[in-house]
Amino acid sequence: MIRTTIATISALLVLALPAQAADDVIAAPTLRASVTVTSDVVRVGDLIDNAGSTALIPVYRSPDLGTTGALPVAQVLSVLRAKQVIGVMTGDLKEVQVTRLARTLANKDLETAVASALERRFGLGEAANITVTFDRGVSDMRLDASNTGALQPVATRYDARSGRFDVAFEVSNDSNPTPTKLRFTGTAIETVEVAVLTRDIDRADLLKSSDIALERRPKAEVSGEPATRERTIGMQLRRPMRAGTPIRVADIVKPDFVQRDQSVTVIYQVPGIYLTTRGKAIESGAEGDTVSVLNLQTKRTLTGTVTGRGQVTVQGASQSAPMAAAVEQTSSLRRDEAPAPVNTDALVRNLVQAPASPAQVAQAQIPQVRASQAPAKSE
Repeated sequence: MIRTTIATISALLVLALPAQAADDVIAAPTLRASVTVTSDVVRVGDLIDNAGSTALIPVYRSPDLGTTGALPVAQVLSVLRAKQVIGVMTGDLKEVQVTRLARTLANKDLETAVASALERRFGLGEAANITVTFDRGVSDMRLDASNTGALQPVATRYDARSGRFDVAFEVSNDSNPTPTKLRFTGTAIETVEVAVLTRDIDRADLLKSSDIALERRPKAEVSGEPATRERTIGMQLRRPMRAGTPIRVADIVKPDFVQRDQSVTVIYQVPGIYLTTRGKAIESGAEGDTVSVLNLQTKRTLTGTVTGRGQVTVQGASQSAPMAAAVEQTSSLRRDEAPAPVNTDALVRNLVQAPASPAQVAQAQIPQVRASQAPAKSE
């Protein structure tokens, strides 16, 4: 009976040994090839698997935020032995890569946050038009990865005369109830996008695409409405301007199609007649402007509208003459009487030799009515 019991126990022990050995293999501490940490220290549990109760023991200071460092395996084992951690499986590892996670705030993101805090305050406009410059050249900023919250402005100061700002932010922290505090100082200036000359331009020059560049300039430097590139090309300046000068809408005009003292073509137009002669412009004008020209044949001054390059059109006054008056004058014609023909030669002589008055043109164009000798028939 005793022998049977001992044999049974022995058999059970033999069956249990492989399982226990397997558990020992799985539980053996194993060194990791790469490690990522979020805190400022590296612990035993970060370096090896199955660290057990030693997992929370700190062994190294973490690399800088957002950087990676390398640890030789021999050095790691030496430090672990000093912490009473032995029997660590290393395999073929020669070194361990340790990376510290971080949240990176790019310089552009910080500028945007400050501009947003100042937007439509202190006399400033939209954030997109506010240019921010930090003191001490702030570059990309790295925070602990646990700082997952948004940048919340909690204090904002701004001096409109100097453009100086002082803005404080808070960032919520997942591992700490106290938010992370950030503070930035510098200058913030509202800017506008404006067309700028790339070379010296004379007043008579037409602005071409290569003459114009778009730049952002402080709003204070551009008094009045800034000119856009599209609005500037093909125009002329009101005065000569130097390269680098911002252009306002008030600085540009439509190009002069007629220059003062320029020889121009004078066009006379009345219904059914189109005449041209030579003249000299007394003043400059753009398309659509009213200018005075000298008729070189008659030596008389005419007033017309600039309708093209070197071209001034004098419209006949008869175009606006009321036709109702003509009907009234011809109301006494007999049925068998026909109106006299238009004296075209006289009209041409009047138009070419001297500027016709409204009455002259109307008289030349409307037939003269002969007075009727017969009394009006009574009804």
